[in-house]
Amino acid sequence: MKRSAGLMLFRCRGPIEVLLVHPGGPFWARRDTHAWSIPKGEYGADEDPETAARREFAEELGSPVPEGPWIDLGEVRQPSGKLVQAWAVEGNFDPTSLVSNTFSLEWPRGSGRTHEYPEVDRAAWFDAATARSKLHNGQVPFVDTLISALGPIDQNGEQHAP
Repeated sequence: MKRSAGLMLFRCRGPIEVLLVHPGGPFWARRDTHAWSIPKGEYGADEDPETAARREFAEELGSPVPEGPWIDLGEVRQPSGKLVQAWAVEGNFDPTSLVSNTFSLEWPRGSGRTHEYPEVDRAAWFDAATARSKLHNGQVPFVDTLISALGPIDQNGEQHAP
């Protein structure tokens, strides 16, 4: 069974916002709704999932993981059957500074032409409601778990730790 680990970056500038990434390559180019993800990637049986989450964050965003305590968001099974373990950490990231690693893909399929594509073609900050509509369905529970872990929202829309 395939397993992935990832890290959801969040910030609390008023209402909570989470950073999501959009997969690169021709398959995802015109998809938006339920196409985004947390920065994540597969790991093997011999690798610690937290180490994999840290590695994937750096590879997909071109930035080290911010310092700070990690919030365990648990594990979800995506519709594909893949298990995804995730954590959240508070921090900031400028989406215009994105520098993703790349992958090779024959495109169009069967053409014999191989192209390089970024693993992530863009990143953006979203409020919780928008993030739920952007994220792959299998990852939506991570937003809800994060909000529960952070505590109630006051009348100004600001999140406060429990």
